Amino acid sequence: MEDMLREYLPILIFLFVAIGLGLALILAAVVLAVRNPDPEKVSAYECGFNAFDDARMKFDVRFYLVSILFIIFDLEIAFLFPWAVAFSEISMMAFWSMMIFLAVLTAGFAYEWKKGALEWQ
Repeated sequence: MEDMLREYLPILIFLFVAIGLGLALILAAVVLAVRNPDPEKVSAYECGFNAFDDARMKFDVRFYLVSILFIIFDLEIAFLFPWAVAFSEISMMAFWSMMIFLAVLTAGFAYEWKKGALEWQ
């Protein structure tokens, strides 16, 4: 039982260091932050239009298109990390499966680029 607990000691040390560092950085931000907001700094920018306007107004869907494309490509690229870590142990089937995946990803990227979905005018 003691051997098993000793194996978890590095994880506990890492956890305490991470929590301590996180709390120290949050405390430093609270203490050292400059507090003089102006209207431009506190304005809504996440969705591309003001949050308290008329709900029936026209809005630009380009922001949502770009954000959805970013999420799609970001998640697809995230599949590369475990594959790259286990690259020395994978079979040829796994290698060629990833090559097909990357080919489809590249084809989708080329299609979006050709259609102008990545252009912000």
